[in-house]
Parts: sequence; structure tokens; C-alpha cells
Amino acid sequence: MRSARIERKTNETDIRISLALDGEGRYEINTGNGFFDHMLEQFARHGGFDIELECRGDVDVDFHHSAEDCGIALGAAFSEALGDKRGIRRYGWAALPMDEALILCAADLSGRSSLNFDVSFPDEYRLGDFDCELFKEFFLAFTRACPMSLHVKKLYGENNHHVAEGVFKAFAKVMAQAVGIDPGRADRLPTTKGVL
Repeated sequence: MRSARIERKTNETDIRISLALDGEGRYEINTGNGFFDHMLEQFARHGGFDIELECRGDVDVDFHHSAEDCGIALGAAFSEALGDKRGIRRYGWAALPMDEALILCAADLSGRSSLNFDVSFPDEYRLGDFDCELFKEFFLAFTRACPMSLHVKKLYGENNHHVAEGVFKAFAKVMAQAVGIDPGRADRLPTTKGVL
């Protein structure tokens, strides 16, 4: 089983993560923020990843450091679990509906970090006690720790909860597809460069 354990401690956060890529969508997540927990639970369940994540952060300041560092740690766990990426499909894409919201997401596990996050949350600065601007910070941190090209775009959506949940479910489907093993090419790297 492709798996990883990450422990990351700074003056701002203390994070422990256990990840199994080929899991059943089980999760135990406690980031210190209920809405963010809900989003990561959606990611685990809809991606089929088993994730245990515990974050103790300086939430007395705000949730910025926790959101960003969870992205770093979770991205690092994916990178470690993928190893040399031999046999993976590499690409993933989804157009995911969540009620009136429609999210487009695509990724290339290329080993090069790039993020295009075109998702707005009009008229709502927070969802629960989660600042909406931190979604981009989480994905930026994730793509730096697990270098990939990631594109996320809101095509439609009025309800910000639906938009956010659609983003995480779309990302889950995209990552499940990209990290999946291509049975006809299980011993090959999906590149002509010889390394990803």
C-alpha cells in the first residue's frame, strides 16, 4: 500500500498526518476548524484516501498558519506516498456539480508547481469561522509540497458552502484519478523525460 506519515512542527503549528493513497475514504481529522475539517473529510471520502490528520495551531492569532501548514504537510504526504510516481496516470480532471455550483478542476503531477485558482466567494468573507481567502493558501501550499500543475475554476455557483464543497470534491476526484495506477503501464513513468 502506498502510504506516508508526516510530522511537521513549527512555532505556529504541530501537525501529524497518516495517509494511505489506496484506501477506503476513512478519516479522522481535527484541524481546529470545523468547516475546514468538513472540507478535508470530503476530500478523503470522495478521493478514497485514508487520512488521519491532527493539527494544533495558533488559532488564537487566526487560522492562516494552520490552513497553510496543513496544505504543506498533506502535500508532503502525497509526495512521499507517490515515491518515483512509476505507473501513475499522472493526469486528472473533473467537472463536478454541487447543487447549483459547477467546479472545473484539472491536475498534472508533473513535478513542477503551478496553481491557477479562479474561485470567488462573493458577499461572504467566512464560511463558519473559516476565512474564504485561505482556500487558495491551502492549495498553493499543497502544490508546492507535492509539485503539480493544478487548475481550479468556478463555472457557476451562488451558495458559498456549495462552491467550497464542490472544490474539495472535485480536487478529490482529480487526485484519485491522477495518482491511480495505470494497469497497462504499472512499471513505467508517464513521461519521456525519465523522471517526474
